[in-house]
Amino acid sequence: MLISPKPVLKLVNLLAGIVLFLSACAPAPPANMVEIPAGWFTMGQDNARRSNRPQHQIYLDAFWMDRTEVTNAAFDEFVAQTGFQPRREWDDSLSKTHGDEPVMAILWNEAAAYCEWMGKRLPTEAEWEKAARSTDGRTYPWGDTWDSRKANTVEGAQGGVLSVGSFATGSSPYGVMDMCGNVAEWVNDYFAFDYYTRTPSHNPGGPDQILDHGLRGGSWADPAEFATTFFRNSSHSVLPNPRVGFRCAQDFEN
Repeated sequence: MLISPKPVLKLVNLLAGIVLFLSACAPAPPANMVEIPAGWFTMGQDNARRSNRPQHQIYLDAFWMDRTEVTNAAFDEFVAQTGFQPRREWDDSLSKTHGDEPVMAILWNEAAAYCEWMGKRLPTEAEWEKAARSTDGRTYPWGDTWDSRKANTVEGAQGGVLSVGSFATGSSPYGVMDMCGNVAEWVNDYFAFDYYTRTPSHNPGGPDQILDHGLRGGSWADPAEFATTFFRNSSHSVLPNPRVGFRCAQDFEN
């Protein structure tokens, strides 16, 4: 029995139209941000420090993540437009001579203030890790094998920060850059050494105890061990740390 091709073609055209309609309805990414899709991912590492254990599965809603770390030029614009006074004396000449380098020595509350001004927020620790390692539990944003040519850590002997996005081959599977090295990055969460033993499975926001805030990703002055996708660190954020910067996240809205 022969089937007329016309109904089949109509169905194909209908499906194609639906796909195009859904694509047109999808929100465009904010400037310099990438979408991190909803779903489960592997967080933590068993064969690592106790604060990184145990390895567990986490579900996150979709969100946006800055493609690069916040730069001197971007932070200078924030200071100029709002009159915000960072704890350290702000040198606005950095935006002219080192504008494309990540802003450093930023306290947690200063990073949070910038993100709020942008209509964003600091990423949670879980969001940061998923953006860095995706869903396959990789050790570094690019895979499981260390390569000093793909990140700015102490092994590369750069002696300081480099322009954001200098290591395109070191990007995460989502296209997020500099998640390994350059500057360590603030996350929104408070830090608790044993938090992974009691983490909620959906959209964890960190412990309730008001302690130090978390840092992720390691810096130009840290070894590769500190720059893995799962390594957890923290800082009291009382005095500016020249190794610390940040990036922003944003809730995903359909």
